[in-house]
Amino acid sequence: MFTANQIRSEFVDYFKKNGHTFVPSAPVVPIGDDTLLFTNAGMNQFKDVFLGHATRGYKRAANSQKCIRVSGKHNDLEEVGRDTYHHTFFEMLGNWSFADYFKAESIAWAWELLTGVYGIDPSKLWATTFAGDKADGLEPDTEAAELWAKLTPLPRERVLPFAKKDNFWEMGETGPCGPCSEIHIDLGEGRCDKQHVPGHKCGVNQGCSRFMELWNLVFIQYNRMEGGRLVPLSSKFVDTGAGLERVTSVLQGKTSNYDTDIFMPIISAIGELASRKYTAVLENQSDIAFRVIADHIRMLTFSITDGATPSNEGRGYVIRRVLRRAARFGRQLELREPFMYKLVPVLAGEMGSAYPELKARAEFVATVIQAEEASFNRTLDRGIDIFAQAAAKAKASGTVSGEDAFQLYDTYGFPLDLTQLMAREQELGVDTAKFDELMGQQRARARAAQKGSSMASLVGVELPATDDSLKYTADRCEANVVGLITAAGYTTSGSIASTEESAAIVLDRTCFYAEGGGQVGDCGIIETATGKFVVETTEKIANCVVHRGKMDCGTIKVGEQVNAYVDKNRHASKRNHTATHILQWALQQVLGGSVRQQGSLVGPEYLRFDFTWPKALTADELEKVTALVRGKVAADEPISCPVMGIDEAKKLGAMALFGEKYGEEVRVVAIGAQSTQEMHQAFSREFCGGTHVSSTGEIGGFKIISQESVSAGVRRITAMTGEALVGYLEKRAGVVDSLVDLLKAGPEQVYERVEKIMAENKKLVKELKSAAKSGGADVMATAKELLDNAPSFGASKVIVGRIAMVDIEQARAAVDMLKKKAPSSAVLLAMADEANVTLLCGVTDDLVAKGIKAGDIIKEVAPLVGGGGGGRPQMAQAGGKDPKGVDDVIAKTKEIIAAKLS
Repeated sequence: MFTANQIRSEFVDYFKKNGHTFVPSAPVVPIGDDTLLFTNAGMNQFKDVFLGHATRGYKRAANSQKCIRVSGKHNDLEEVGRDTYHHTFFEMLGNWSFADYFKAESIAWAWELLTGVYGIDPSKLWATTFAGDKADGLEPDTEAAELWAKLTPLPRERVLPFAKKDNFWEMGETGPCGPCSEIHIDLGEGRCDKQHVPGHKCGVNQGCSRFMELWNLVFIQYNRMEGGRLVPLSSKFVDTGAGLERVTSVLQGKTSNYDTDIFMPIISAIGELASRKYTAVLENQSDIAFRVIADHIRMLTFSITDGATPSNEGRGYVIRRVLRRAARFGRQLELREPFMYKLVPVLAGEMGSAYPELKARAEFVATVIQAEEASFNRTLDRGIDIFAQAAAKAKASGTVSGEDAFQLYDTYGFPLDLTQLMAREQELGVDTAKFDELMGQQRARARAAQKGSSMASLVGVELPATDDSLKYTADRCEANVVGLITAAGYTTSGSIASTEESAAIVLDRTCFYAEGGGQVGDCGIIETATGKFVVETTEKIANCVVHRGKMDCGTIKVGEQVNAYVDKNRHASKRNHTATHILQWALQQVLGGSVRQQGSLVGPEYLRFDFTWPKALTADELEKVTALVRGKVAADEPISCPVMGIDEAKKLGAMALFGEKYGEEVRVVAIGAQSTQEMHQAFSREFCGGTHVSSTGEIGGFKIISQESVSAGVRRITAMTGEALVGYLEKRAGVVDSLVDLLKAGPEQVYERVEKIMAENKKLVKELKSAAKSGGADVMATAKELLDNAPSFGASKVIVGRIAMVDIEQARAAVDMLKKKAPSSAVLLAMADEANVTLLCGVTDDLVAKGIKAGDIIKEVAPLVGGGGGGRPQMAQAGGKDPKGVDDVIAKTKEIIAAKLS
């Protein structure tokens, strides 16, 4: 019997023997493709080839691609664990042809691999082809049908034509597309899950589980244009995909993917953690929990390994949703402490040979998952209680309110799909329309006022390439204006003169560095004899450098020769960029090789470096890192920045930034090497397109200003160098001088004196709290007296009066106590000192129902003390500045409530 690892390796080896290049799986976090949250198909990393934007150094490729499908069109999340084959993470075995072979070879090789190598019984296999489409003017794919008959022993009756829905593949609404041919397997009559459906007949694409698609062969030969028209491509491509999990279940004779050696080691580990046995029953709720957790830990481990981390937006929120969903299923197995992180080593052990990055990052991934689990566990049980209350309220209507779903999301961190899952288990729906409305309101409140990007008008515009080779060596140059960008879009004629609106200038050559690699874009000036343009930032769109800013005076026209000057702060950015490289090296020396860059920001004022590390650095670790950086600065080491082939750079040990996309040639910044020949002497070698100083001595100083947590498992260090550091230290020295004057102590005694003052302050605060507690007891006694003397209106009490000035929480406690002792009551307590008044009003629910509302009372009486306030019907408060009005407030409140109760 084949193991999953053998099936994967046999696939790759077979195609390598047939002239294919093995191309390692792309990360599940897409590189250079903002259209995808996660890599969801084997073809993703070759999309630019299909679109004609790039070429590869090979015509044939094969691999097993890591894929995630949890959102959008390809969303299998709700079915995971409830059937035998849906997964959030899966592997796609695939082979590709880039204008090389086409249908004949694809069909012949697929058949030979399935029947000859894997040994699948040919009598169980069926094939499908494209039946044509009149609307698109496409004829049936008779070529593929004939090839199946000619190249394989499949009888013609087992080669079936199907319409566009099943047998025509498209990348999107526009772009490359073509007919496909699928291979299905008949798993036997016993596998049909629709036998109870009247009139059902088993067959390929008939909706039952007896027939399962194994492999899809896509023949890309058209381009879908805007408007829907199809145009034949000049080159033809092949893109095939076979799900490893499905193939494995067939070859191992299992009825469920979860019963294969892909999942069973994880499921067994879950069983040990939960002290339960997995019974492989499809409808069993505990078994569903086993399968969901086994699936989700794969998705979480691979996504975090490949550079994603839990957060509240984008793919980070998808990870958070999946993790919290798994944590809730853990509750069904009585797993109440963080447990998923313990499964990471199991997965790394099983799949680490195929994907070595799993082993290399296992400790980091486990740390991130454990921290995220622990964070959610703090609110999970309370959230489950709140959901139970919401579900009880929803029994009559059959729908959990949008308000309750939003509270679970906003307060307890329950993703909407988790609330929907729990509701479905109780045969309830969720009012998603109201939830979406409340979510929209929250986003509107939180959304900062941001100006739309001036680049929005450039979508689809072909911009000229800019020669920016001077960015590394010059800070001024002469150039010609070749284009202008305004609110109206890009133009190659005309001029700009307005000093109000933002605009941009495109030059034929520039010495400005465009934002990239974490380094901010240069600012400066572009001027002619008749005009001056202030560059506020510089961006790059494809190969075009765009100088954004505003006219300072005069006009600048297309075709004019200009002088471009980079701001002197550019050198400060150079210092910080080089220091960032040295900082990463120092962190790896002190903390170990698991430190990896997660992001950076390099500007003239400071540098910011995000890196993988699970906890705050100790003072000793920070001191060692700082000493290492300063040592390299003092050594004035040389820096070289050669351009070389990517393979050569990797052989020399140059580090690539994870998630960046590189071409065949790369620029390597080598610190500690005078030339390419001395690269082996460099202590830091990184792929980098940024600007750097020529030797480390130019950095001129280094200090870590702060460290903080960015997300689970990611730390951030902010540091300063050069002139900015001098200014920072001067400000700090000024603070020390002020303290010396204030405390009448020498600089050496300032720390000791402040420490003593803080200790005395702490003691006083403790004494004040003790006094406040005593005051709180007095307030409670006063409140009880007010209750004893309160007038009654039927069964209701009106409790109004003064109490001593205490903190607001103690006053609230007094109101709550009175409402409990008098279950039908309206309460107003007034506190005042010489200059301030606080009013607190509480009303029991039965009186609220009669129209007596705390918020209304407070709004009416607060002006009597020169203040204002508000709140809920049950509880409200106000502040004021006129203590003389307190008696009027008490009288007015009694009058208002008495009138309503009478």
